[in-house]
Amino acid sequence: MTRERLSGWGRTIASISEVESPTSEDDVVRELAHASGAIARGLGRSYGDAAQLSGGLVLDNRSLGGIGAIAVDGVVSVGAGVSIDELLAVTIPLGWFIPVTPGTRQVTIGGAIAADVHGKNHHRDGSLGDHVLAMRLVTPEGIFTVSPTAEPELFWATIGGMGLTGVVTTVTMRLLKIETDKVLVDTTRFSNLDDVMAAMIDGDDDYRYSVAWVDCMTKGSSMGRAILTRGEHATRRDLQSPSLVAPAPTRLRVPFNAPSGLLNPWSIRAFNEVWFRSAPRRREGEEQSLGTFFHPLDGVGDWNRLYGRRGFVQYQFAVADARAESVVRAIERLCTSGVPSFLAVLKRFGPANHGVLSFPLSGWTLALDLPVGPTALPGVLDDLDEMVIEAGGRVYLAKDSRLNPAAVRVMYPRLPEFLEIKNRIDPRHQLASDLARRLNLVGK
Repeated sequence: MTRERLSGWGRTIASISEVESPTSEDDVVRELAHASGAIARGLGRSYGDAAQLSGGLVLDNRSLGGIGAIAVDGVVSVGAGVSIDELLAVTIPLGWFIPVTPGTRQVTIGGAIAADVHGKNHHRDGSLGDHVLAMRLVTPEGIFTVSPTAEPELFWATIGGMGLTGVVTTVTMRLLKIETDKVLVDTTRFSNLDDVMAAMIDGDDDYRYSVAWVDCMTKGSSMGRAILTRGEHATRRDLQSPSLVAPAPTRLRVPFNAPSGLLNPWSIRAFNEVWFRSAPRRREGEEQSLGTFFHPLDGVGDWNRLYGRRGFVQYQFAVADARAESVVRAIERLCTSGVPSFLAVLKRFGPANHGVLSFPLSGWTLALDLPVGPTALPGVLDDLDEMVIEAGGRVYLAKDSRLNPAAVRVMYPRLPEFLEIKNRIDPRHQLASDLARRLNLVGK
């Protein structure tokens, strides 16, 4: 056991925890038996304080590995400590892809379950939890095999449950069959937010994958100008030289923290201008590798250091289709505030699944990367909270580092149901995290 200083990917909140690396379910059982508080942690890619516990025990799940044989229908069992990167290195050469991936491969399967990650295809395929067939879960009350039909309440509390129902050790899921390692991508440039949102409503259903980069630094008639990229997996017939090669390992890294203030309104406005102008007005059928299309930021390791020592906040919210104006209002608020957003990503969500605390709901989601530093930032985020609550939406807990408990109870109306399930499998309230303590999710 070691004592370590841990933080999330945004590097805004850190705490000291005891860290242990269990290698089996029996190890996890023993650790939980003696811990007054514990939480599992993978690669630390949740942005806030969801995978740390000040003064408590953090169970590093990376030794809970192993990838089983892939069945003819794509069913595979994977250790919770296996990363998506490691999984794809095995599955892509065999013609299989993970059914849902977030914007990075550097996430463990256990962490992806805890956050119920979504990707560019939620409008078609839902979140990762929709493709999970069963899980092994170690709780303070014992070991369970949970599925949509076996202990379904516990299963759906664990999907998106931020690790607060137990330690997942193995996940059985169904993969997606692919013929090549390429995606055929259509790119369109839009001069304002209204036009890109209209295009997504009209055309996203024709594509498996869709995402829009949005410029939150422009005002007036060009507010929210955007680059929309949509794609489908290429078949062997689509390519002259089809192949099945996993993405290459990251070769470039940010070696040190960038100077504070490097990402400021002027530098981000200049970057956005270049990025927007360099995109084609319309390009169809461009071949892109799986890594380029799904995980562009993985090309540079430790890219969070670009935000400097103070770090950054990622704020992601979802609202229903009927409240799409909330997306417009949020971007208007950013544009007029002077708070820079280095990365703004807009996607469409399909129907929600049964996850009690799962984030996606049918409609829109906007994710914002906001450097810490501007004095206006806290007020802007508070205003966004009010907009989201007014619209009946919610903020993604896997990205959060500053919500208050009252807001969470409004955003997640099924929270009492979650706490009832948690109290049943964790009666002594051992499963906790800094996020859970901050938002009163530990238990009654």
